[in-house]
Amino acid sequence: MAFAEKYLHVLEPVVVGGRHVKRYHVTVDAAGIAPEVEKAAYALLPELLPEPDGTPAASFIVLHRGGDSGAYLNVYSWVWDNVLHFSGAAAGQPALDCPDLDPTHFVRTAPGARNWIGCVWELAPLGHERAAWVRHVLAPETPDLAGYLGDSLASGTTEARA
Repeated sequence: MAFAEKYLHVLEPVVVGGRHVKRYHVTVDAAGIAPEVEKAAYALLPELLPEPDGTPAASFIVLHRGGDSGAYLNVYSWVWDNVLHFSGAAAGQPALDCPDLDPTHFVRTAPGARNWIGCVWELAPLGHERAAWVRHVLAPETPDLAGYLGDSLASGTTEARA
């Protein structure tokens, strides 16, 4: 299999269950994620967010539509001030215990069954998000949640950026 970068689409943050969620979509299709796949993934999102713990309520997601029948929702949430909590869901991927090949039928990935936090395309935002959290929330005297929410990678591809 020859490796190829995928498209990275950056959407405006949304608020879900009182938590601000930055959104990244990864796809082989330049047009982006199909609306029905996005809607199905976002319907499960509230279940994948942790309870508030006093940390500024911020998360980021990577919704990935694979080149096959699979779709993946990776939810990364800031907790305990400087720790990244992970929850995930998948659709259309029998290897992840999905019941069918329907990319809109999302199910939570079982904790411990697969301790995966993302593939090479889904990991593209992680370095940026770590640096943005430090820059806007941990380093200043007063955390700047709005600054963090406004600091995202630019849309383009999943290739590494300086």
